[in-house]
Amino acid sequence: MGGTDQVRGTRRSPAATNGGVVITRNLDSDAVINLDHGDPTMYESFWRKMGDKCTVVFKGHESLSYFSNVKNPCWFLEPKLEDSIKSLHGAVGNAVTDGYSIVVGTGSSQLLQAVLYAVSRDQTTQMNVVSPAPYYSSYPEIIDLVKSGLYKWAGDAYVFDKDEPYIELVTSPNNPNGVIRGAVVNRDDGILIHDLAYYWPQYTPITSSLSFDIMLFTASKCTGHAGSRIGWALVKDKEVAKRMTKYIEVNTIGVSKESQIRVAKILQVVADGCKRFGSPDGDNFFEFSKTLMAKRWEILRETVKNTRMFTLPKYPLQHCNYTGDVTQGHPAFAWIKCKEGIEDCEKLFRGKNILTRSGRRFGSDPGYVRVSMVSKEEDFDAFIERLSAIQSFNNGDGNGIANGNGNGIANGNGNGNLD
Repeated sequence: MGGTDQVRGTRRSPAATNGGVVITRNLDSDAVINLDHGDPTMYESFWRKMGDKCTVVFKGHESLSYFSNVKNPCWFLEPKLEDSIKSLHGAVGNAVTDGYSIVVGTGSSQLLQAVLYAVSRDQTTQMNVVSPAPYYSSYPEIIDLVKSGLYKWAGDAYVFDKDEPYIELVTSPNNPNGVIRGAVVNRDDGILIHDLAYYWPQYTPITSSLSFDIMLFTASKCTGHAGSRIGWALVKDKEVAKRMTKYIEVNTIGVSKESQIRVAKILQVVADGCKRFGSPDGDNFFEFSKTLMAKRWEILRETVKNTRMFTLPKYPLQHCNYTGDVTQGHPAFAWIKCKEGIEDCEKLFRGKNILTRSGRRFGSDPGYVRVSMVSKEEDFDAFIERLSAIQSFNNGDGNGIANGNGNGIANGNGNGNLD
């Protein structure tokens, strides 16, 4: 998702503080910061520190066959990946794996397409697919891309009132706003698909080990290895798992073994590290990532408070079964609402050379934007610096915006609004 940042140059500027936390600025003021997409590059420092612990070597004669385990409903699932997935969920306690078939896909996007096919294949009418707004912005495109006769995007689950079979996508924690969710429509003729990409300790308290019929996960949001393109589904009904496998067989004839084996190694390293809280080696991935996410959210909340221009969601304190402490959520995205009568929040940020994703894309209000919280440190620091420069002022009607040069919403060159 998203694109490549267009950065015209870098420089090291003096460190500053925000809420007592040191921020180091690396980007020029006119450099574009792309926080539109959730590219999880913030985890790079942890994996660099791990050195060769996740190194995998492939020899030329290995992994020639299409097949991995013909007795498995998902016959191309590598046994090492299956074992590491079970090990990780067991260590974290976020999902039940006993009694489930595991289906591997090229990211959770392919798995979503596979499960939509699997659950709608035998229906006599085209099924409606809904999700409560604000919903993940890619759902409409994924669902309607091939104009399938089996299913179609039907929009916001909150307003769905058709007396027809439906599929509801339950994203929890939700993308974009980080809220824990349950099903909305709740009718007998519905099928639920739970997208749990962010149900990991760095993003939200783990309050229970989930056991829904169909649960989707992805390595990109769990460990940050988006480039390996590995996702997995935990599927209670073996026939649904077989149909999903058939879809992937026709679509891509399986999933890369090299990617599977690499991710298997990484997941097992994470699972093993889960046992060592407070280790002097610092090899507990979730301890590292949770601390980093909490620090970023602390900085963002303090900055937003000082600007008086924006609001952020509040998340309840909950007991986390994994960490054993009481904590709140620190989502991978900030769902920011502009105040002071600003109707197009994305345009405001674009004027500061910050690319965000408009609330329109999520079936919501353009007064909101989604901002990635999992970018590289220099991008996050530059975002905070620019956000701090946006201040509210009173121009007689309470709707003014100051940008430091008195020209309204700036585009970086003093020429007014950036369209």
